[in-house]
Amino acid sequence: MNADYKRPKAAMVIAQQIVRDVGRESLQAGDLLPPERTMLDKYDVGRGTLREALRLLEFQGVIALKPGPRGGPVLLDPDASHLASTVVLLMQLKKAPFQTIVEVRNALEPMISCLAAERITDASLEVLGGTIEQMRDNLGDQTVFLEANKRFHDVIAWSSGNALFGYMVDSLLGIMDGTVIGIDYPAPRRAAILTAHEEILGALTRRDPKESEQRMREHIDAYTRYAQRKFPDVLTEIIPWDGR
Repeated sequence: MNADYKRPKAAMVIAQQIVRDVGRESLQAGDLLPPERTMLDKYDVGRGTLREALRLLEFQGVIALKPGPRGGPVLLDPDASHLASTVVLLMQLKKAPFQTIVEVRNALEPMISCLAAERITDASLEVLGGTIEQMRDNLGDQTVFLEANKRFHDVIAWSSGNALFGYMVDSLLGIMDGTVIGIDYPAPRRAAILTAHEEILGALTRRDPKESEQRMREHIDAYTRYAQRKFPDVLTEIIPWDGR
């Protein structure tokens, strides 16, 4: 194999150095990175290589390029949208169906709920309660209802105290509801989801890991049975990558 194939591009090396320096300097979302001239000197590279490195970080959602005389690269708090896009792309290339996402969620979320019961904060419990109120107030609006549903599961994932679980579940939730490929949620199904969320919140509030795991497992299993019964063909569909 050609050695050049394994050697990282110069721009990638610089991007990695920038990320390491962000960690060393404890920079936070919203902080400006050093100006171009400073980074050119610091990393001893040409302008073209530096700008390519910054574009790589921008593409990954790590920075935004703020225009203007006081602008420059601004550090962001990356969300899971880039990971979700990559997951869908890889699934499409492997011809992996929607059922693949369902199986991963069945395996992960009960365990995550168990961890969250031990680690969730009072503030996060309050947020979960707010999502349930939003769902209850919008039973007739599927779009708003599903947004609150996503937020509920997202908060639990991050409350596990494991950032990787947070990013993984966050990335799956964007495609998990299945509406993009035809799964629908009529009013009775939305009411059942609301009840399940209330039971999960109760278990989390009691800080009961086993009950939290069981309630989440029942909830996810109910979703799986619903999809298998009502939309069996959809489970075999390949989710199209849209590049976002």
